[in-house]
Amino acid sequence: MVNSSTLRRDQLQMAAYLRDPNKSPAPPGVEERRLKVYRDLVYNNVEGFISGGFPVLRSLYTDSQWEALVRLFMDRHRCRTPYFLEISQEFVGFLMDEHQPRDCDPAFMTELAHYEWVELALDVSEEVLPEARAVSDLEHSVLRLSPLAWVLSYHFPVHEIGPGFQPAEAQQPTFLVVYRNRQDQVKFMALNGATARLLELLRDNDDVTTSGVLAQLATEMNLPSARITSFALEQISGLLELSVLVPGGN
Repeated sequence: MVNSSTLRRDQLQMAAYLRDPNKSPAPPGVEERRLKVYRDLVYNNVEGFISGGFPVLRSLYTDSQWEALVRLFMDRHRCRTPYFLEISQEFVGFLMDEHQPRDCDPAFMTELAHYEWVELALDVSEEVLPEARAVSDLEHSVLRLSPLAWVLSYHFPVHEIGPGFQPAEAQQPTFLVVYRNRQDQVKFMALNGATARLLELLRDNDDVTTSGVLAQLATEMNLPSARITSFALEQISGLLELSVLVPGGN
């Protein structure tokens, strides 16, 4: 009969070995052929989910650099979920809170990873858009941000980054809205600061009309309300068509 403390010790040793075979010794009494099967299975599963969730980030590394990063994640991070679909979120948390940047890691690493994770999160989100309704009087209607639209702010233009464009230093703030439309397609749109603030004001809005929200925005920007309204209504109409904004209220 196997002693429970011995079994737990062996399980922990096996887990440590699978997380990083170069750092932890293999458990005794297990043949190399079987160990290789477990090693490859665990690594390939984790690496596959991460590469699939962060294709742009993956494209910026050599195979050896990427494998080392995945191994660091497996060795140092303790996932709080058993679900494979949430590995991407755990990976972003690891990069933000635990990872010590290496020489090969770009300065925009965590922001790019977060942006790619948002796209995945919206793709699998169980939130639904409210039923489409016509808006006849835009200025006096109550609108709100879609539950499938996220307003984001980054120091780097993450939507432009790829093997051919890798900025070394932070630039002007980048504002984006990433959203899922009624065709279940995940899209993004670059915003200016004023539009990003407008969308934030419309988040969870249930009772303030468009004109009231624009008046608040004008006050914050120290601009005449009429000047804000003149160009904002056309933009809001376009955001409604894209389902970034949806009718609010009852």
